[in-house]
Amino acid sequence: MKSVSVFCGSSEGNDSLILDQSYTLGKTLALKNITLVYGAAKIGIMGKVAQGVMDYNGRVIGVIPSFLKTKEIVHANLSELITTDNMHDRKIIMYEKSDGFIIIPGGFGTMDEFFEITTWGQLGLHTKPIGILNINGYYDALIAQCKVMVERGFLNQINLDAIVIDTTIEGLLEKMKNYKPLPAPKWLNKDRL
Repeated sequence: MKSVSVFCGSSEGNDSLILDQSYTLGKTLALKNITLVYGAAKIGIMGKVAQGVMDYNGRVIGVIPSFLKTKEIVHANLSELITTDNMHDRKIIMYEKSDGFIIIPGGFGTMDEFFEITTWGQLGLHTKPIGILNINGYYDALIAQCKVMVERGFLNQINLDAIVIDTTIEGLLEKMKNYKPLPAPKWLNKDRL
Protein backbone atom coordinates (compact mmCIF):
# COMPACT_ATOMS: atom_id res chain seq x y z
CA MET A 1 0.00 0.00 0.00
CA LYS A 2 1.33 3.38 -1.01
CA SER A 3 -1.63 5.35 0.36
CA VAL A 4 -4.39 4.75 2.88
CA SER A 5 -7.55 6.59 3.83
CA VAL A 6 -8.13 6.84 7.55
CA PHE A 7 -11.77 7.30 8.55
CA CYS A 8 -12.09 8.77 12.03
CA GLY A 9 -13.70 11.42 14.21
CA SER A 10 -13.40 15.19 14.10
CA SER A 11 -13.81 15.05 17.89
CA GLU A 12 -11.18 13.87 20.36
CA GLY A 13 -13.53 11.82 22.52
CA ASN A 14 -12.53 11.08 26.12
CA ASP A 15 -10.10 8.16 25.88
CA SER A 16 -6.42 9.17 26.03
CA LEU A 17 -5.33 5.79 24.60
CA ILE A 18 -7.34 6.49 21.44
CA LEU A 19 -5.65 9.89 21.11
CA ASP A 20 -2.19 8.39 21.60
CA GLN A 21 -2.79 5.53 19.15
CA SER A 22 -4.21 7.91 16.54
CA TYR A 23 -0.99 9.93 16.61
CA THR A 24 1.08 6.72 16.56
CA LEU A 25 -0.86 5.49 13.52
CA GLY A 26 0.11 8.68 11.69
CA LYS A 27 3.74 8.32 12.76
CA THR A 28 3.77 4.68 11.60
CA LEU A 29 2.30 5.57 8.20
CA ALA A 30 4.99 8.21 7.72
CA LEU A 31 7.81 5.86 8.71
CA LYS A 32 6.48 3.25 6.25
CA ASN A 33 6.19 5.87 3.45
CA ILE A 34 2.42 5.40 3.25
CA THR A 35 0.56 8.56 2.24
CA LEU A 36 -2.33 9.51 4.51
CA VAL A 37 -5.60 10.47 2.84
CA TYR A 38 -8.07 11.90 5.32
CA GLY A 39 -10.73 14.55 5.97
CA ALA A 40 -8.30 17.54 6.16
CA ALA A 41 -9.14 18.75 9.70
CA LYS A 42 -6.57 19.78 12.30
CA ILE A 43 -9.00 19.01 15.13
CA GLY A 44 -10.09 15.76 16.78
CA ILE A 45 -8.74 12.32 16.06
CA MET A 46 -8.33 13.40 12.43
CA GLY A 47 -5.87 16.07 13.45
CA LYS A 48 -3.91 13.66 15.66
CA VAL A 49 -3.36 11.19 12.80
CA ALA A 50 -2.32 13.96 10.41
CA GLN A 51 0.03 15.50 12.96
CA GLY A 52 1.70 12.15 13.51
CA VAL A 53 2.35 11.86 9.77
CA MET A 54 3.61 15.43 9.43
CA ASP A 55 5.86 15.27 12.49
CA TYR A 56 7.69 12.40 10.79
CA ASN A 57 7.88 14.05 7.36
CA GLY A 58 5.16 11.96 5.74
CA ARG A 59 2.79 12.95 2.96
CA VAL A 60 -0.77 14.01 3.83
CA ILE A 61 -3.65 14.58 1.42
CA GLY A 62 -6.67 16.30 2.94
CA VAL A 63 -10.07 16.13 1.25
CA ILE A 64 -12.87 18.37 2.51
CA PRO A 65 -16.17 19.73 1.19
CA SER A 66 -16.25 23.51 0.98
CA PHE A 67 -19.05 23.85 3.56
CA LEU A 68 -16.89 22.14 6.23
CA LYS A 69 -13.74 24.19 5.64
CA THR A 70 -14.37 26.55 8.54
CA LYS A 71 -16.25 24.15 10.83
CA GLU A 72 -13.60 21.40 10.78
CA ILE A 73 -10.72 23.90 10.75
CA VAL A 74 -8.54 22.76 7.86
CA HIS A 75 -4.97 21.78 8.68
CA ALA A 76 -2.64 24.43 7.27
CA ASN A 77 0.41 22.25 6.59
CA LEU A 78 -0.99 19.51 4.37
CA SER A 79 1.00 18.19 1.41
CA GLU A 80 -2.13 18.58 -0.70
CA LEU A 81 -5.63 19.95 -0.03
CA ILE A 82 -8.57 19.00 -2.23
CA THR A 83 -11.87 20.85 -1.83
CA THR A 84 -15.05 19.15 -3.03
CA ASP A 85 -18.61 20.32 -3.56
CA ASN A 86 -20.18 17.79 -1.20
CA MET A 87 -19.64 14.82 1.11
CA HIS A 88 -20.23 12.22 -1.62
CA ASP A 89 -17.52 13.70 -3.83
CA ARG A 90 -15.21 13.75 -0.80
CA LYS A 91 -15.65 9.98 -0.31
CA ILE A 92 -15.11 9.26 -4.00
CA ILE A 93 -11.84 11.21 -4.09
CA MET A 94 -10.65 9.56 -0.87
CA TYR A 95 -11.46 6.19 -2.44
CA GLU A 96 -9.66 7.03 -5.70
CA LYS A 97 -6.50 8.23 -3.92
CA SER A 98 -6.23 5.24 -1.55
CA ASP A 99 -4.92 1.70 -1.78
CA GLY A 100 -6.72 0.73 1.44
CA PHE A 101 -8.86 2.03 4.29
CA ILE A 102 -8.39 2.10 8.05
CA ILE A 103 -11.22 2.81 10.45
CA ILE A 104 -10.35 4.18 13.88
CA PRO A 105 -12.75 5.67 16.46
CA GLY A 106 -15.32 8.18 15.35
CA GLY A 107 -19.05 8.86 15.28
CA PHE A 108 -21.81 8.77 12.67
CA GLY A 109 -19.58 10.16 9.90
CA THR A 110 -16.99 7.47 10.48
CA MET A 111 -19.69 4.79 10.48
CA ASP A 112 -21.10 6.19 7.22
CA GLU A 113 -17.66 6.02 5.58
CA PHE A 114 -16.98 2.53 6.92
CA PHE A 115 -20.30 1.04 5.82
CA GLU A 116 -20.22 2.68 2.40
CA ILE A 117 -16.69 1.55 1.53
CA THR A 118 -17.43 -1.92 2.93
CA THR A 119 -20.61 -2.14 0.85
CA TRP A 120 -18.67 -1.13 -2.26
CA GLY A 121 -16.27 -3.99 -1.56
CA GLN A 122 -19.14 -6.44 -1.01
CA LEU A 123 -20.62 -5.40 -4.36
CA GLY A 124 -17.31 -5.95 -6.11
CA LEU A 125 -16.75 -2.27 -6.89
CA HIS A 126 -13.28 -2.42 -5.37
CA THR A 127 -10.83 -5.00 -4.01
CA LYS A 128 -8.92 -2.78 -1.58
CA PRO A 129 -8.35 -3.89 2.02
CA ILE A 130 -10.53 -2.42 4.77
CA GLY A 131 -9.14 -2.55 8.28
CA ILE A 132 -10.57 -1.77 11.68
CA LEU A 133 -8.03 -0.68 14.28
CA ASN A 134 -9.96 -1.70 17.38
CA ILE A 135 -8.29 0.62 19.90
CA ASN A 136 -9.15 -0.16 23.52
CA GLY A 137 -12.21 -2.21 22.51
CA TYR A 138 -13.89 0.76 20.80
CA TYR A 139 -15.34 -1.41 18.03
CA ASP A 140 -16.19 -4.52 20.08
CA ALA A 141 -19.92 -3.76 19.92
CA LEU A 142 -19.82 -3.06 16.16
CA ILE A 143 -17.99 -6.33 15.52
CA ALA A 144 -20.53 -8.16 17.73
CA GLN A 145 -23.40 -6.57 15.77
CA CYS A 146 -21.85 -7.71 12.49
CA LYS A 147 -21.75 -11.26 13.89
CA VAL A 148 -25.46 -10.95 14.71
CA MET A 149 -26.08 -9.93 11.09
CA VAL A 150 -24.36 -13.14 9.98
CA GLU A 151 -26.27 -15.27 12.53
CA ARG A 152 -29.60 -13.81 11.40
CA GLY A 153 -28.84 -14.29 7.69
CA PHE A 154 -28.44 -10.64 6.66
CA LEU A 155 -24.69 -10.79 6.03
CA ASN A 156 -22.55 -13.54 4.56
CA GLN A 157 -19.63 -14.70 6.69
CA ILE A 158 -17.29 -14.25 3.71
CA ASN A 159 -18.12 -10.53 3.63
CA LEU A 160 -17.48 -10.13 7.34
CA ASP A 161 -14.21 -12.04 6.99
CA ALA A 162 -13.15 -9.59 4.26
CA ILE A 163 -12.78 -6.87 6.92
CA VAL A 164 -9.41 -7.16 8.63
CA ILE A 165 -9.40 -6.38 12.34
CA ASP A 166 -6.57 -5.94 14.82
CA THR A 167 -5.88 -4.18 18.10
CA THR A 168 -2.36 -3.15 17.04
CA ILE A 169 -1.17 -0.85 14.27
CA GLU A 170 1.60 -3.16 13.08
CA GLY A 171 -0.71 -6.18 13.16
CA LEU A 172 -3.39 -4.39 11.17
CA LEU A 173 -0.98 -3.08 8.54
CA GLU A 174 0.52 -6.56 8.12
CA LYS A 175 -2.95 -8.09 7.63
CA MET A 176 -3.82 -5.38 5.12
CA LYS A 177 -0.57 -5.97 3.24
CA ASN A 178 -1.41 -9.69 2.96
CA TYR A 179 -5.10 -9.11 2.16
CA LYS A 180 -6.66 -11.44 -0.38
CA PRO A 181 -9.68 -9.80 -2.04
CA LEU A 182 -13.04 -11.48 -2.28
CA PRO A 183 -13.87 -13.12 -5.60
CA ALA A 184 -16.08 -10.89 -7.73
CA PRO A 185 -19.78 -11.52 -7.04
CA LYS A 186 -21.17 -13.76 -9.76
CA TRP A 187 -24.57 -12.10 -9.63
CA LEU A 188 -23.24 -8.60 -10.29
CA ASN A 189 -22.14 -7.23 -13.63
CA LYS A 190 -20.20 -3.99 -13.16
CA ASP A 191 -21.37 -2.74 -16.56
CA ARG A 192 -24.93 -2.52 -15.22
CA LEU A 193 -23.97 0.02 -12.55
